[in-house]
Amino acid sequence: MTTADPTPEVREVAALPRRTLAGYSLGSLVTGAFGTVPGLLLLPYLTDTLGVAAGVAGLLVLLPKAWDVLVNPVAGRISDRRGDRRPFLLVAGLLLAVLFAAIFAGPARSGAAAGAYVAFAFLAAATAYAFFQVPYVAMPAELTDGYAERTRLMTWRVAVLALAILVSGALAPLVVEQTGGGITGHRWAGVFVGALIVVGTLGVYFGTRSADSRSVEAVEPDLRTQLRVAAANGPFRALLLLWIVQAVGIGTMLAGVQYFADHVVRRESGATFLFAAFVGPALLVMPLWSRAGHRLGKPRSLAVGSLLFAAGALALLTAPALPPVGVYLLVAVIGVGYAGQQVFAMAMLPDCIAYDTARTGRRQAGVFTGLWTAGETLGLALGPGLYALVLQIFGYVSSSTGEAATQDDTARLGVLLGFTVLPAVLVGAAVVLLRAYRDVTR
Repeated sequence: MTTADPTPEVREVAALPRRTLAGYSLGSLVTGAFGTVPGLLLLPYLTDTLGVAAGVAGLLVLLPKAWDVLVNPVAGRISDRRGDRRPFLLVAGLLLAVLFAAIFAGPARSGAAAGAYVAFAFLAAATAYAFFQVPYVAMPAELTDGYAERTRLMTWRVAVLALAILVSGALAPLVVEQTGGGITGHRWAGVFVGALIVVGTLGVYFGTRSADSRSVEAVEPDLRTQLRVAAANGPFRALLLLWIVQAVGIGTMLAGVQYFADHVVRRESGATFLFAAFVGPALLVMPLWSRAGHRLGKPRSLAVGSLLFAAGALALLTAPALPPVGVYLLVAVIGVGYAGQQVFAMAMLPDCIAYDTARTGRRQAGVFTGLWTAGETLGLALGPGLYALVLQIFGYVSSSTGEAATQDDTARLGVLLGFTVLPAVLVGAAVVLLRAYRDVTR
């Protein structure tokens, strides 16, 4: 596979100070928590605590996230006009923290009314998240012009992202379990994640206060024109399509963690151990991925990480016959692949933005990141919906007791296939799209 980056010239630029690297990366506490916990908790909360049928629950999780596909480009346009993106991070992040806790604080305890409340609160939280995420993802292209510095910045960011996934994804189910389970346990988990979001919001706002951010030079006159400019960026189109397809696969696996823990691993606190196995090794291999990027280049390193993820997910088909330790080791392989996939995809995005700036003379990162985050949001929304559809097809039985109902062999097979084969196919097959990632300036 022949690939090339859209930035043909590597220039020497000043290294970003550690304060900026650490401050910017703390925003991943927000994106990691909101990107992980709803996909992890909401679907089983609806099916196993509120008694909502799997197919309906999938729609309730999908629709609010799909709404962000429309909101994210608008958020990008607004933040481009404003120029300084940090105020968006502060206001939207703090509002998101409150709204996230509200998702699990509904007055109804089961049935259609409870499901409708969750969908409405999730919609409000997703809207606040759009106005945090889009400016946040736009900032790297404005913090540095350095090709290698963007990889360094993304390495820091993804390391904190992995930590955020570990803390939120592993501890949120544990908080539910240790505070009584059911509705009460989920309310405490909502408060816990909301507090984590507050820490990330304040960290990125104050941590980037002294950063030398390049202001927006000029923007296209309207959103439609800006979208046409983004569509004309060939490397960005290829990367965005890959990102969306892989987000569907990741969202599918994320939605299945609790079901996989309950019906395949069958161990107490199984979801917590799965997340620890997924994220812990990923944190350790970040320096190795950075070295791989220098040796292989970003696109090839992205392909390697994606294929490693897919291979690990396929190997998990053997999970019913493996001891728990074997399952956790395979999940660790998936986590290593996921770390590389995230680092290099997000490091290639600012390269695409810089290429567009050189091509058009305009710095309009918000438009590209608005489309990027909209695509990611759509993928992560489709994943739980797809997993819920698999559960419905295979006859998964819902419960309103706060405990998962006993499932037959067919339903357990659906749990397994949705957690292994679907993510493997989506993440692995998307690598083919990298063939269209070309350096059009050479």
